[in-house]
Amino acid sequence: MTRGLGTPGGFPDVRPRRLRQSAAVRSLARETDLLPRHLVLPAFVREGITDPTPIGSMPGVQQHTLDSLRRAAVEAAEAGVSGVMLFGVPAVRDAVGSGADDPAGILNVATAAVAAEVGDALVVQTDLCLDEFTDHGHCGVLAPSTGSGTDPVIDNDATLERYVAMALAQARAGSRLLGLSGMMDGQVAAVRHALDAEGFADVLLLGYAAKYASAFYGPFREAVDSQLQGDRRTYQLDPGNRREGVREAQLDEAEGADVVMVKPAMAFLDVLREVRDAVRVPVWAYQVSGEYAMVEAAAQNGWLDRERTIRESLLSIRRAGADAVLTYWATEAARWIARG
Repeated sequence: MTRGLGTPGGFPDVRPRRLRQSAAVRSLARETDLLPRHLVLPAFVREGITDPTPIGSMPGVQQHTLDSLRRAAVEAAEAGVSGVMLFGVPAVRDAVGSGADDPAGILNVATAAVAAEVGDALVVQTDLCLDEFTDHGHCGVLAPSTGSGTDPVIDNDATLERYVAMALAQARAGSRLLGLSGMMDGQVAAVRHALDAEGFADVLLLGYAAKYASAFYGPFREAVDSQLQGDRRTYQLDPGNRREGVREAQLDEAEGADVVMVKPAMAFLDVLREVRDAVRVPVWAYQVSGEYAMVEAAAQNGWLDRERTIRESLLSIRRAGADAVLTYWATEAARWIARG
């Protein structure tokens, strides 16, 4: 009997020849890509400051003035980033977040400014939630206390009324996509109905469908000067629940969401994959402040190769099923990608 050649024992060598692959072959065989158009830049604009203010827990990220926000948006557009998601930090807050739907409020003024600057080059998006605007830091209107419990009680219906007012204000200011991040029941349907009734049928809705009550949001609290005491576990998802995240995404899709979100990204890649398989609309993921801060801290200490780690983290989110990724590295990563 004649033995095959190629390995000890005469068996044919059918092993992948990974060491022989050139860069061109690796590129040709790559299953998942990462392009600038897959990235969205979250940005913070603060009322009443004259210079950009660094965010200590998020090295390289800052609270913008209107002028510096315009420049950041232009840089993102020039790098090929597909969108910018705006968060407002007001000077004055109250129990119902009155500044959120005020045409002269910081987020709406900033939206109009960015839309005028780069609205034809990228998609101007706005966070639609009350937490930045309330003096208690929660995402909705609080119901009167019912007694001994320490967890806050959100008045869901009263909150939806505020969300509708916010949605109309943001659409009028020029937002092309509203990020419904508050996790209230029925928020997508309520906002969709109101926008359509007011002639804003072309404004898109991003439903934060699988938004988990996560420890990874910590640095974001500094970024928006959050007034929150306690947590949001009564209305954000339990990190132990995978099926619930999928079900919430399906509900948002049924209510009219144009896109659904999984947040955070890297700690919930399994949920992201299942949501991608369960819905027909685009699925986005948010690489949140804590994910950003961990990599930056490790890189500053020399423990990780910064660029390689950032690229790999973004690619992992894309590989799990995200059609786009919100990331504070969006502009920088887009430049790296263009460089090769």
